[in-house]
Amino acid sequence: MTLLVPEASITPAGVFPRLKRFTVSGVFSVGADLDAALAYANIEDIQTLGRLGDAVGGLRLELDDLFQASAETRSIVNELGPGYQGLDWTFSHGNLFQAIQMEKRMIGLLLTVIIAVAAFNIVSTLVMVVTDKHADIAILRTIGATPRSIMGIFIVQGLAIGVIGILVGVVLGVLLALTISNIIDGVESLFGIQFLDAGVYFISNLPSRLDWTDVRDIVASALVLTFLSTLYPAWRAAKVQPAEVLRYE
Repeated sequence: MTLLVPEASITPAGVFPRLKRFTVSGVFSVGADLDAALAYANIEDIQTLGRLGDAVGGLRLELDDLFQASAETRSIVNELGPGYQGLDWTFSHGNLFQAIQMEKRMIGLLLTVIIAVAAFNIVSTLVMVVTDKHADIAILRTIGATPRSIMGIFIVQGLAIGVIGILVGVVLGVLLALTISNIIDGVESLFGIQFLDAGVYFISNLPSRLDWTDVRDIVASALVLTFLSTLYPAWRAAKVQPAEVLRYE
């Protein structure tokens, strides 16, 4: 492959563009715009072709956290001073970055709504139990049970429901996160369909990484919401008056 630099060189034979022949040793594909606009070559050959000497036109850095790219770029450019500029992937692929941010917000909103619905189910279930067990609560009160102990009974019952649901959800979620790629491949092979077209979505498979920190935070949030959802039904149970309930029994 011959690389032509759009800059003319004056020679005794006339004006000619600068060019150099390279041997293609490999081709890569990431399924994005980079496939048509990026090539890697030996740095010494590019310096010779661009007449840079030992200098370079720029540096490309790889970060452990890709979402720190903007902050790190600004920090480096500020340290270097005037005459330098820096670009990061959030600038060169701004539309993709905004789409990812919007997707994360929507997923967070949907998960919050799902958890809120689950917490409401716990509340409604305990309220129905309290209503159904008015007579039993009144009998417990007459034999010496305190409002605090009655409240504790329904809090424990609600927490038991929530803990069982959280355990089942964590087990199923972890198993799904670890096997989602194999499941997608199996479904595609079985039905002859393709969920992710590399020409549209930039990726051809569905990667999944299990982050135990996220699992911990989700479990803690679910436990807190479960506890809060038990307070109102337990408070209603503690307010049951034995005399009023047993009067009609």
